[in-house]
Amino acid sequence: MNRYKTVANEAVAEQVIEKSRFIAHVKPVETKDEADRHIAGVRAGHRDADHNVPAVVIGDKFQLQWASDDGEPQGTSGAPIVQMLVKEGVTNVAVVVTRYFGGVKLGTGGLVRAYTGSAKLGLAAAGVCQVKDMSLLTVRIGYEHLNKIKSIAGSGGFEIMEVLYEDKTTLKLSTDPENSIRVKSLLDDISSGACALISESLELVKVL
Repeated sequence: MNRYKTVANEAVAEQVIEKSRFIAHVKPVETKDEADRHIAGVRAGHRDADHNVPAVVIGDKFQLQWASDDGEPQGTSGAPIVQMLVKEGVTNVAVVVTRYFGGVKLGTGGLVRAYTGSAKLGLAAAGVCQVKDMSLLTVRIGYEHLNKIKSIAGSGGFEIMEVLYEDKTTLKLSTDPENSIRVKSLLDDISSGACALISESLELVKVL
């Protein structure tokens, strides 16, 4: 089941509008403390900027929404970024848009478009993904079956997340919860019953 959308990676994106330089710094976060550290880091790295505008949305139902205009006219920068994130359904993310003023005033509407547009560029660079409930299966299987399992990953209803090479192969697989029984049966068929299930858990996983 899809829970929410977030960003897959930390990223930076930049554009110039009417001689002003806008730099969006985007990072996936789980808590306000993580978001605060990201914001502080960006501000420390751009102390000479005219504005470092932060916007934060956290929670599967967007429970925490916070922003600041950081000296820009009220309601023209931080709040519109938060509104854009909620409208796009993206959460657990901290965005800071840095502005180096180029001497040309953009007006209220121009500022809103510049900040939200820069934030969208940052989201695109970070990659928006789904967070889903997934069954994670850890199995141990002989090396002679590894290539077969790799060849049917995806089409077989599961993805290989991790491979450990020991005396036997230990695989960490992800699949939709309703599909886990079929995947275990498939692995048994491939290995003629020699596949050992080490653990099975239900976790939230980012899916691109």
